[in-house]
Amino acid sequence: MKGFKTQCPSCGGPTVFRNSWALVTICDFCGTTIGRTDRDVKDLGKFAEVSDPASGLRRGISGRWKGKRFHIVGRVRYRHSGGGSWDEWYLEFPGNRVGWLSEAQGQFALTTRYNLDKGIDLPSYDGVEVMQRIPLKGTELTVREKGVATAEGAEGEIPWEFVPGSEHYYVDLQGDAKEVATFEYGDEGSHEGQAAFLGTVVTLSELGIDVEHLKPEVVDSVDAVQLSCPKCAGPLALRSPDDTLRIACPNCSSMLDVDEGKLSLFKSLHQEAELIQIPLGSEGTFGDTKYVVIGFMERYAKWMGQIFPWAEYLLYNRDTGYRWLICNEGHWSLAAPTNEAPKGDSAKVRYDGDTFRIYDRGTAHVRYLLGEFYWKVNIGDMVKTSDYICPPRMLSFERAGFGKSQEVTISESHYITPEEVETIFGVKDLKRPWGVGVIQPKPTPGPRFWMAWIGFLFYLVFAAVVIGRGKADFWLFLYAAIGVSIIPALMLLYLHNFEVQRWKDSDYSPYASED
Repeated sequence: MKGFKTQCPSCGGPTVFRNSWALVTICDFCGTTIGRTDRDVKDLGKFAEVSDPASGLRRGISGRWKGKRFHIVGRVRYRHSGGGSWDEWYLEFPGNRVGWLSEAQGQFALTTRYNLDKGIDLPSYDGVEVMQRIPLKGTELTVREKGVATAEGAEGEIPWEFVPGSEHYYVDLQGDAKEVATFEYGDEGSHEGQAAFLGTVVTLSELGIDVEHLKPEVVDSVDAVQLSCPKCAGPLALRSPDDTLRIACPNCSSMLDVDEGKLSLFKSLHQEAELIQIPLGSEGTFGDTKYVVIGFMERYAKWMGQIFPWAEYLLYNRDTGYRWLICNEGHWSLAAPTNEAPKGDSAKVRYDGDTFRIYDRGTAHVRYLLGEFYWKVNIGDMVKTSDYICPPRMLSFERAGFGKSQEVTISESHYITPEEVETIFGVKDLKRPWGVGVIQPKPTPGPRFWMAWIGFLFYLVFAAVVIGRGKADFWLFLYAAIGVSIIPALMLLYLHNFEVQRWKDSDYSPYASED
């Protein structure tokens, strides 16, 4: 079918299907979804108007991928069962080829349709399990999410027919080297209308899109939308208005729902104020990226009848998305989502060239909230966790369910000292850690220390054999050798005990027999 001009069946406004592959376009005048047939057009209903994304992407922007020029011609916004949303941008390539650029919490992935062999079906939707490994096109991918989303809004031209509010059954997968895939199913997860899309994690710079020109101006600080709490009328600064779904008011401890920038009371938390070491709104730079603290959460896990709490600060940057700054007994780490799926078994996984060992499995509970969050978090929420360590790094797996959806979030943490946190955020007198942190780097005396020890031993041998001409007292030589070896021996004992203490709270300690 060729592109053609027509009129909107709802308002009569002029409408143009510019691309031959477009089956649906959104009327620029009234927002009606217009479906295209061989001979006519039909009204499929109206979408809600979608807000501009934080990235600044929009229709008409051009880029280049693998030497091929593309143009952004349309977008659909999906609403996740957990309340969050993401955008699917539709890219037109030469030869009427279409690509899909997903945008979610500052992360981007570009996929194209993968042609399934005739007579071959995707794995059944009901049979797919989160973390299952599925082979596709010569590689294995891991199921990271299985869910049902709702088509919430759209603009521009879309390459298939759909209606506002329709349910979208999907399975998202991730490979070992930034590969991503999506399986799509028909109504109720049926094989009818199934499709597979394969691609990779990308950045806007890799797509040839000038990030700086997406925004009207570059500012040094993070802008905030000023609102008032509907419960206490206290001032609130919404620093991530595009993604925020819940905000815990710091003035009256009310949990508020956020809908199109409007606040409504969800529930009163009745929580006691906790000690927050880094105030909301604080800004800090990691590498070349400046983040602002927008949320605070305290979680805890139970182990052998004891409660082990820790604090998590939600950081935000409109270009790179979200990060977590975690404090556990005075030990700090910075967590970011992984772009690759770790590979291994329940005891060990391989990631980024290193082997990570299982440290802990359990359930994390939310018991305190403050600030804004990009999902509908609530006091008492629980997720299943698995932590693997390779100091100074940790891989954390969090399995959660939201209505009809299930997902596993994998993040990588790096150890940070309290002194670094104080410098980065301009705070003072942070609590210093006591004991060994789970991913605290093991101290090392360095090669010069060991070379000095070897040098002393060599000198003793030289003195006994050359200077003493082999007549030196054996016991004197032995006592001297033991004397110069005491400090290295104590160092080895200290390093061993350091590792024993690291694993003391783990059910999977390799030193369990020594406890």
